[in-house]
Amino acid sequence: MNNSIINATVSMSALQQRLDLLAENMANVNTAGYKRKEATFQDLLTNAKQQPEAFRREGRVGPLGYNQGWGARFIQMGPDMTQGSLKETGTSTDLALEGNALFVVASDDAGGRGYTRSGAFQLTVTGQGDTILATETGYPVLGQVPVQTANGVVLREGPIVVPEGVSLQISPEGIVDGVRADGSRTRLGQLALVQPTRPESLVAVADNLFGVAAGTDAADVLTPAQAGEGGAVAVRQGFIEQSNVDLVEEMTELLSVQRAYQLSARALTSADTMAGLANTMRA
Repeated sequence: MNNSIINATVSMSALQQRLDLLAENMANVNTAGYKRKEATFQDLLTNAKQQPEAFRREGRVGPLGYNQGWGARFIQMGPDMTQGSLKETGTSTDLALEGNALFVVASDDAGGRGYTRSGAFQLTVTGQGDTILATETGYPVLGQVPVQTANGVVLREGPIVVPEGVSLQISPEGIVDGVRADGSRTRLGQLALVQPTRPESLVAVADNLFGVAAGTDAADVLTPAQAGEGGAVAVRQGFIEQSNVDLVEEMTELLSVQRAYQLSARALTSADTMAGLANTMRA
């Protein structure tokens, strides 16, 4: 009976974590660029046991050996990087990615650099008076931007600064130009894009951002991505990527997990009742 209680308790804990994950996915079904979270579970130690010889009876075909499990445990959570549908907005600061890539932003919450699929960007004025391209919560979008030095203009990683009086034009390659009213153009930089080679090592941080798990080298998880028309990755201006959560699929799995939780709870109650009866029995 103790084995049944342990098995049911451990399984209920894992199922509760799965329910929480499903609830989070369903709550973000309308969040731009959201990637549904997937959980990985693992069986705990399984013991192979042998029935006593007295178990053998004429006509009984059940084997003497049997396996005894100890439930399942939650071991890992990672994002499902499946492409979401693109919705046209017509806003010049709205960007979407086609293919397996992430925008790079500056964020203290993610250890200095965060990664996101949400391209619902906007123009934000910094404390220094510069207008930059940033996320809805104010994180600067990073790219390779031209910087004037003593040796001439060089490209360095930094926020995309947008001068006053220009409109943004962003190519599928992620090249950001500022277009003036007279048609003249100014190169503002090129968006920094990375491709996740090990998405399971990305961890969710604040405001729909991903970061690299502590103790993991970012170079082992992310590689620079080259965008371009007709390539594996492309930037689409005036579009927003929708959440890749399928509400019907999540609801179906929610019902399945709830039923499994109820069965485990019933097994726990039955084992507790049997233990109570055994304790009241007298020789």
